[in-house]
Amino acid sequence: MSDKPENRTDPATEPEANPGQAAPEATTTSVEPHERTEAERIADLEAEVAQLRDKWLRAEADMQNLRNRARREAEEARLYGIQKFARDAVETAENLRRGLDSLPPAAAGEPEVMTKLRNGFEGVERAFLAMLERHGVQRQEAQGVAFDPELHQAMAEQPAPQGVEPGTVIQAWTPAWTLNGRLLKPAMVVVAGKG
Repeated sequence: MSDKPENRTDPATEPEANPGQAAPEATTTSVEPHERTEAERIADLEAEVAQLRDKWLRAEADMQNLRNRARREAEEARLYGIQKFARDAVETAENLRRGLDSLPPAAAGEPEVMTKLRNGFEGVERAFLAMLERHGVQRQEAQGVAFDPELHQAMAEQPAPQGVEPGTVIQAWTPAWTLNGRLLKPAMVVVAGKG
């Protein structure tokens, strides 16, 4: 054995030495990339731009819808957030009216204390109703108007008195109350039926 490295070649990779034949071409497994024309590249880029624009427009629409919904919910919370409190305040206003109605009617010669008491309670009621109105709570009297299922709750039906149209409220036990146009409490009414 000698210290010189042997220069051996693999016979499978070495072309045959045949001077009359050309060496076989090596086969490659990689395919050359298809040369795309400039028009194809532009078309692909335009399609990608259209797709991204569509995604952007959809995201913008979603954000606008979200902003609108948040604005609407904030407005409703501002307008109707006091609904429970307003319902309780309405009960207090109705109780105050019941108390005033239970007082005997004003009469000549009644004690001065009774007159002052009645006038004081009526002043409190006016101030209380004005405060409710400032905050969007409205009282709507039902007596004598046509029955409206959006505002009235029929508690009874009675035959229509002479000269009263059927479907008219002939007696209102309580008024209807609304909060910024939304029904807070319906009026409890008696409706004139068909004779």
